[in-house]
Amino acid sequence: MPLRIEDYAVIGNGETVALVGRDGSIDWLCLPRFDSSACFCALLGSPEHGRWLIAPAQNDIQITRRYFGDTLILETIFTTASGSACLIDFMYRRDGASELVRIVRGLQGRVSMQTELIVRFDYGSIVPWASQQEDGRLQFIAGPDRLLLDSPVPTRGEGLRTVGDFTVGEGEEASFVLNWSPSFRAAPPPLSGAELADARKQVDSYWTGWAAAFKPPERWGDAVLRSLLTLKALAHWETGGIVAAGTTSLPEKLGGPRNWDYRYCWLRDATFTLYALIGAGFLDEAKAWHEWLLRAVAGAPDDLQIVYGVAGERRLEEYEIPWLPGYEGSAPVRLGNGAVKQLQLDVYGEVLDAFYFARRAGLSTSEATWALERALISHLEKIWREPDEGIWEVRGGPRHFTHSKVMAWVAFDRAVRSIEEFGLDGPLERWRDVRSSIHREVCERGYDPKQDAFIQSFGDATLDASLLLIPIVGFLPPDDPRVRGTVAAVERTLVRDGLVMRYDTHSAVDGLPPGEGAFLACSFWLVDNYVLLGRDEEACALFERLLALRNEVGLLAEQYDPHGRRQLGNFPQAFSHLALINSAHSLNTAKGAAHLRSGGSGSIQPGPKASADTT
Repeated sequence: MPLRIEDYAVIGNGETVALVGRDGSIDWLCLPRFDSSACFCALLGSPEHGRWLIAPAQNDIQITRRYFGDTLILETIFTTASGSACLIDFMYRRDGASELVRIVRGLQGRVSMQTELIVRFDYGSIVPWASQQEDGRLQFIAGPDRLLLDSPVPTRGEGLRTVGDFTVGEGEEASFVLNWSPSFRAAPPPLSGAELADARKQVDSYWTGWAAAFKPPERWGDAVLRSLLTLKALAHWETGGIVAAGTTSLPEKLGGPRNWDYRYCWLRDATFTLYALIGAGFLDEAKAWHEWLLRAVAGAPDDLQIVYGVAGERRLEEYEIPWLPGYEGSAPVRLGNGAVKQLQLDVYGEVLDAFYFARRAGLSTSEATWALERALISHLEKIWREPDEGIWEVRGGPRHFTHSKVMAWVAFDRAVRSIEEFGLDGPLERWRDVRSSIHREVCERGYDPKQDAFIQSFGDATLDASLLLIPIVGFLPPDDPRVRGTVAAVERTLVRDGLVMRYDTHSAVDGLPPGEGAFLACSFWLVDNYVLLGRDEEACALFERLLALRNEVGLLAEQYDPHGRRQLGNFPQAFSHLALINSAHSLNTAKGAAHLRSGGSGSIQPGPKASADTT
């Protein structure tokens, strides 16, 4: 059985990530890209589906771990009765190949160690052909994939596994390098001892140099920086795309079917990402993400998707792989994501908001960008009254989701502001009229006077935590009684053990069996609302509660189970870390959450007040 989700840490090289367990086992790795097939897939099955273990051979081990400084170099310290040793894990990139480096260093006494390498390409389904090469490396090859293991530690084959035993004493080291490259190209040469030491220095320098640009806020600087480093780990160095998570099919409910592939780039993350990166001073990454966004959505406006591949690919067909039993029996395991075919009106608001914010931050001055925005708005003008599948990508059929209409309002609001603030050309009065029409309809049909709250969809009394975004995006000011009523209703009905659920899954709105954890981003949105409402003590208390849910190396999944007291969902989750960064910024600024989409951020020139519509 795999470890608990929070028992994993992540390492990466800007192209992919690996999940390293506290026990020294790498149970998940896709090569060469985030969304490539996995060669280690024990996370969703058993060791026989692929993993790489390096750990002491004895029992009764004490384990501590940390990242080395402000890097993604992971250090796991094993303490045994006979001594202690440190396992150093990091990933490296050279000449179109990926390198996974594992170094065992003796700290005290002598420690007997073991290694077990089980390579299974194509998500655990293909046993590769193993052979010894002339240079001493062990080669694993199947179809287009090739792995080369280089190590001074003698290994042997046992039952389609590669195993080895060795001992390290104080000051001694044993190194392992696993290289991936396409099987149809010449194999890259092995790293010499000096080259391996230089690779470690380069990786250290890369992460430390990147983090040095961060100017820590007054409070929670370490937590914010670790979240930013996690976002950087989920960002592709060349395309600029940022994947939602490093994994597929980690369940939102153990044993259930709420298992999705998150190794893709969602437009919904766009504005949150830009705010987080720009607010933290990482303008190069914000620019790369903005340019990815512009390339991805380019084309006919009626072809806009809600999710794309790492390079902007559009075909992400969803299918199931039956040979994997799923994490703790949570089946099915899914590849691809069927939400790619859904209509989600809110993404128009996210995209227009992202472009507007980028323009205010000085990242976008292109006429082509505005032409694309105008085309998107013109299409939205035709379809905003249609039902859609909404922010939660429900599979129970389209509805008139209130949040979707609010974000349609955001799209027109940002288009209007772009004309007013930047002198761009467009039908200003018509877009103002549409903005007012949407605002009026949301307030009339999306608000339930009996509950004194905005509701999930028109004509349905179900509550939804996405409505916490209403004051954040500027649809209504935070002191509006309907905003206060919505916050109170969320507190009454959707808060479990101090954490916020997305909605009542017993309502069958999503077409799935009920039950899931608390959605961490929603809980951070409640923090932002507390700040906007001047409830600073409650905001700080909830934020600290959320920080305590991170594992010991500062990582968060998508959800948290308040009853089982464990993380759930894909890991590490960009949306959770984005929300953490933005809430910390909110709490650390005099304007509170006004740095979010209804106003300005830091040096960004403040925009108009929360809403031009007061229906």
